[in-house]
Amino acid sequence: MPPDLPIIITIDGPAGTGKSSVARALASRLGLDFLDTGAMYRAAAAIVIDHGIPHEDHRAIVEKVRSADLHFDWSMDPPAMLAWDRPINGRIRKPDVTSIVSPISAIPELRAHMVQKQRIIWHQHPRLVSEGRDQGSVVFPDAAVKFYLDADPAERARRRGDQLRAAGLPGDEARLLREIIERDRSDSTRPVGPLVCPPDAVRVDTTRLSFEDVVNRLEDEVRARIAALL
Repeated sequence: MPPDLPIIITIDGPAGTGKSSVARALASRLGLDFLDTGAMYRAAAAIVIDHGIPHEDHRAIVEKVRSADLHFDWSMDPPAMLAWDRPINGRIRKPDVTSIVSPISAIPELRAHMVQKQRIIWHQHPRLVSEGRDQGSVVFPDAAVKFYLDADPAERARRRGDQLRAAGLPGDEARLLREIIERDRSDSTRPVGPLVCPPDAVRVDTTRLSFEDVVNRLEDEVRARIAALL
């Protein structure tokens, strides 16, 4: 990758397709920064829980999230999510946060705030791999390269179960499958920033691909696109 070339690469897709891990690995290979937008919405959900804010009180939620000044410590790998200048990476991966992140992230005013912050981050880090659910469709519609990762829901539930069991937590795959299907429905039908595959995105089904296979495919696609532009 030319070291002076500003570029943004987006990776969208539903939960459990490996977006965060793939985006981080791709950014490392290409010498770019990595933006985990899902961590920002998880941070908002954690704030709602930890401050006892009613889910229907959208104004209070947005005000509290604004006061937290969510941002990343880019000296860490992966970048650490900070709220009130305190790292909260461990908190945002807890099951109670996962259980409410979809409805919290559907709040229109919160999404507008997050989109603004994500675009500010891009101006500060113009060489970026950004992953989420609306990165190529809403936040960065002019991104140089867009990907959409997908996988069979049962496979996504199996992967999530493996992650939980590896962390010493229960991994009921039947329950996880129900939750994944419901989250897909919620994310794809919300009125603001819905989960969609951008028409100009490269769609990659990761169901039967290894992690390395996915990263290799994305890297090859990016390098081919960039070579064509130079």
